[in-house]
Amino acid sequence: MKAKSGDFVLPGDLLGVSEEFVPSEGAYDDNGYIKAMVVGTVSLDDKNKRIHVLPQTGTPPVLNKNTTIIGQILEVRGQRALVKIHFIKDNPRKLVASFVGGIHVSQADKGYLAKLTDAFHIGDLIEARITKVVGLDNIDLKTSHKDLGVLKAMCTRCRHFMKQTGKNEVTCPNCDNKEKRKISVNYQV
Repeated sequence: MKAKSGDFVLPGDLLGVSEEFVPSEGAYDDNGYIKAMVVGTVSLDDKNKRIHVLPQTGTPPVLNKNTTIIGQILEVRGQRALVKIHFIKDNPRKLVASFVGGIHVSQADKGYLAKLTDAFHIGDLIEARITKVVGLDNIDLKTSHKDLGVLKAMCTRCRHFMKQTGKNEVTCPNCDNKEKRKISVNYQV
């Protein structure tokens, strides 16, 4: 089945194949098959060979490049931190599915960062910007701007929320543990 401009589609509906089109906003490539990511109307750009889905008004928000999200660190391993994306900043609607993104060490902070654990730990609430979305399970994030980073840090010893005590330092009011973080200018106590 090949979708035509103006067709109404649901998430997961087949739009075409990757030999014919490149997925754009609202669409993704699933092993060579281009599918709809949102409820909406198909729009074909025959000149540039792009296919995208215009979201239906009132539909849940869509994750796009340069969208700012709020999430929680699930895992910090080697050069990548995994983030559970909870919602899009300044958007009251919930996401349609559970999304996980990743922050590479090079996208965590400006300049050199020796260890990713100097920026994030499991449980930290963060604000990040999407740099790339490929399908439903490949979302790249960055926190290198000053308004991005950790909004609330959790102590690795006692799991209490920590207070900011320096530019990139937090201290636990419960056990006096000091740790490094990539702190956002919007850090909350």
